[in-house]
Amino acid sequence: MFRLVSLFGAVAWALSLVGCSAPPPEAGPDYWAGPADAGSKPGPGVQSHWQVVYVDDFDGPSGSRPSSAAWNERVVAAPYNAEKQYYTDRPSNIMLDGAGNLLITAQREFFVNAAGVASAQPYTSGRLDTQGFVQPKYGRIEARIKVPAGKGLWPAFWLLGSNIDVVSWPKCGEVDIMELGGSNPSVVTGSVHGPGYEDGSTTHDSYTLPAGSFADAFHVFALEWTAQGMRWLIDENPYAWRTPSGMANLHLPWIFDQPMFILLNLAVGGIYDGDPDAATPLPAHMAVDYVKVSALVAN
Repeated sequence: MFRLVSLFGAVAWALSLVGCSAPPPEAGPDYWAGPADAGSKPGPGVQSHWQVVYVDDFDGPSGSRPSSAAWNERVVAAPYNAEKQYYTDRPSNIMLDGAGNLLITAQREFFVNAAGVASAQPYTSGRLDTQGFVQPKYGRIEARIKVPAGKGLWPAFWLLGSNIDVVSWPKCGEVDIMELGGSNPSVVTGSVHGPGYEDGSTTHDSYTLPAGSFADAFHVFALEWTAQGMRWLIDENPYAWRTPSGMANLHLPWIFDQPMFILLNLAVGGIYDGDPDAATPLPAHMAVDYVKVSALVAN
């Protein structure tokens, strides 16, 4: 069940998480001037910690739906990025598994609507987001996820600017906390996208698991975001940083100073990892143990 936790006695669905913060560095040394309990060394005079303000641990009976008070289950017939899935809101594509996980399932099938008309897309899957519900401005956004492996599978955990319906993409901004190509399941990418850097070629970094695959077990993927910048972590290991001044050095605008909502999806095919082949294991499952948002607050 999702829980919205009171922060100093005040809680809102659109979370403005503005606490004390300290600037992350321009690149990636072995420290970040943030809270010590977030796995980092505090900078001079920094006394702060991450305080949970929202968590959904997806408790519920098998086959039930994620909370409609926090999540939109999107039906998308026309895929993006040359993808091959039809996103549905059926339990066969999005449901709780009864063991404390959200399960997003990709299947090899043509979706057939109520009128009996089949989609041209040869796969179905699920996509959901917190638009209009949980929209943090700054904070630590994290999820514990087990991804599937297999060519053409494209699981993602990401953010979009809450003003997307006004300014559209990429002006709204996009932050990819985790995306992975199923043909190389030991490598995860984190990135930002905005006007002038839509493809993210200069604004992404990758993390390679020292042993095994991200499909072997659950891992924690996190973004720590303040007014001074962002850093990406996997299992508390920071591996990427972006700051307004660093983007300015690339002559690119920093647009990540507004609320953003959270997305989870499992795409099939497309530009990231190509299309599935005969060896791709389907159905394929993306399991999410929890999604959590924390604010950086003074001790």
